[in-house]
Amino acid sequence: MLAGKPVYRWSLDTFLSDSRVDRIGLVLPSDHIETIAASAPEDDRLMLVEGGSDRTASVRNAVEALGPAADDIILVHDAARPGLQTQTITALLDGMKAYDAAAPALPVIDALKRRADETLQTVDRSDLYRVQTPQAFKAGILASALADKSGSFVDDLEAVEALGARAALVDGNERLSKITFANDFERMEALMAGQQAEFRFGTGFDVHAFEPGPGVTLCGTFIEHSARLKGHSDADAGWHALTDAILGAVSLGDIGDHFPPSDDRWKDADSGMFLSHAIMLAREAGWQLTHCDITLICETPKIKPHREAMRKRTAKLTELELDAVSIKATTTEGLGFTGRREGIAAQAAATLRKII
Repeated sequence: MLAGKPVYRWSLDTFLSDSRVDRIGLVLPSDHIETIAASAPEDDRLMLVEGGSDRTASVRNAVEALGPAADDIILVHDAARPGLQTQTITALLDGMKAYDAAAPALPVIDALKRRADETLQTVDRSDLYRVQTPQAFKAGILASALADKSGSFVDDLEAVEALGARAALVDGNERLSKITFANDFERMEALMAGQQAEFRFGTGFDVHAFEPGPGVTLCGTFIEHSARLKGHSDADAGWHALTDAILGAVSLGDIGDHFPPSDDRWKDADSGMFLSHAIMLAREAGWQLTHCDITLICETPKIKPHREAMRKRTAKLTELELDAVSIKATTTEGLGFTGRREGIAAQAAATLRKII
């Protein structure tokens, strides 16, 4: 256990929170598989793989079990390095755009000595690095490097070095240090549990006018009405405002930047697609949505009879607990365009937490 949960779960949970990860192989000793299976998260992407006699054999088993295409990117990570953060995954994937492999690394800053009998020799450290994991590879290259079952390597970069693979080194982090000795638990727990939680907040606002139609869609819920909302997509003002709030919290522009109304692909599109995309972008940037508060501003239709259905739809799409989703309605006391029953406005606030 480390800061309240098993060491392996820290890294596994980080991978599971990343929508770019298609499949995950958790490599275990054969006598641990049944125990871990009973407590592992339920996720279709996760498979438990029996390890081998050494690290190289274990990685080989995982690659074979995952069955990636040659051009897929595969990341190999030590569970004993629990400090994995989403931004490291992003840096590795960026590095893979021009290289065959990539790994996080830290420069060697201590003086290095080699012992020779009773004397010491200074080693030049200028081009030496402490290489960490995850290490990223084109799956075809890694599979080729592991094809010779007689080889055993200290890490997976060593396996591809003989093939002349070009490797990128991205910024490492002390949080990625490996638990090796007993006192490493105390040091790592201080890093994992002692870090102050970091939050960001974003706000969004959206307006749509009425036009003839059978009803409106608000927060993913259709409400029969004497008019519909005019817009290029389904004009769901509540979810549009929340989408902008999330994008604003992570400084990624607004909904129009990602889904411009001039693009016919988004004609009559379900706004849930926009909201899911904003959540995915936030996760890739290292932020997790933790709470949202939406206010719908209109004289008509009546929101209260549909509010709980809206909360449930929003909670399901955002993967938030129901008590983390607030939806309210108000009027403008007959003032302005909403008071004249010409349309609906919505404002939203979103809270995001830094993924550790």
